[in-house]
Amino acid sequence: MLIRHGKKVIVRYDRAIISSGKIQQVAVLALEGVYPFELGIPSRILEATDGLYEVSTCSADGRPVRTASDFTIDVPHGPELLETADIVVIDSIAPPNIPEELPDVVAGALDRIPAHARVVSICTGAFILAATGSLDGRRATTHWNLADRFRRRFPRVELDPGVLFVEEGRILTSAGAASGVDACLHLVRTDHGSEIAAAVARRCIVPPFRDGGQAQYVDQPVPDTGNAGTAPARSWAIEHLQDTLDIATLARRAGMSPRTFSRRFTAEVGVSPGAWVIGQRVARARHLLESTDLPIDRIAEEVGFATGASLRRHFHAAMDVAPTVYRRTFQHSPKQ
Repeated sequence: MLIRHGKKVIVRYDRAIISSGKIQQVAVLALEGVYPFELGIPSRILEATDGLYEVSTCSADGRPVRTASDFTIDVPHGPELLETADIVVIDSIAPPNIPEELPDVVAGALDRIPAHARVVSICTGAFILAATGSLDGRRATTHWNLADRFRRRFPRVELDPGVLFVEEGRILTSAGAASGVDACLHLVRTDHGSEIAAAVARRCIVPPFRDGGQAQYVDQPVPDTGNAGTAPARSWAIEHLQDTLDIATLARRAGMSPRTFSRRFTAEVGVSPGAWVIGQRVARARHLLESTDLPIDRIAEEVGFATGASLRRHFHAAMDVAPTVYRRTFQHSPKQ
């Protein structure tokens, strides 16, 4: 349910009422050769918050845009829309449409983006963003299949093709296609907490947070072990994070030897079992920090870290911020 008080919005999800501040204006820039699927992601995900974001689409020159499919779209806005945006999404375009030099009309449109706005690229949109120099010296990502092409053209960018998205300050780059969903859910989670992000994910029938990175989608052979995959063991582990989750334990759940399990797990997920378990524990800790007042030591116990100090160390390594600072930033207190 949505309650408006001027530009302030309060959204009720189940029994929680969360004050969110002003509505975020999102401008999606559609360029020639845009993929229709990716073009629809920002509005589908962000507008599932029932009013926390208003999403509008524009082109670089105000004219209809030819898509990567067999149709053209007539967008309602020109580049002036970018001037009032809080968030700008540069959408993905088919590789043949990636320009060698940024067209003047596109460069002019991008110059309209306010200095305070957050900028998101989906898949090959990173090529457009990098061409402006905005990614120089920053970590970024794009589709794994275009990593070599990207590196050759933009050697000053610290490209990481193994992740689903990268956030560097006000810039968020995401990998191919559906990773735009992950990036948009990350925006919701950052702005409004994991509870609303999870509610949006349920509404859109997508996972609120995907494990691993692009490595699990790279076109490479997976070792044929003759055994079932590691997914059942991962599902069991998520329900038993407070238990000992060493490789031997997980391998027994999967009916594999530790060596086979470790090799198969890394091939399927893109990270080692140990790194994955730590990531799951940190993710659960984030949720508890946002949604409860449990002490740090108690949260550590709940998620499977031996001590509060261990939680602090792993949390800071993953999030680059202490748990207490994260809680102050992202915890949302229910409004009566």
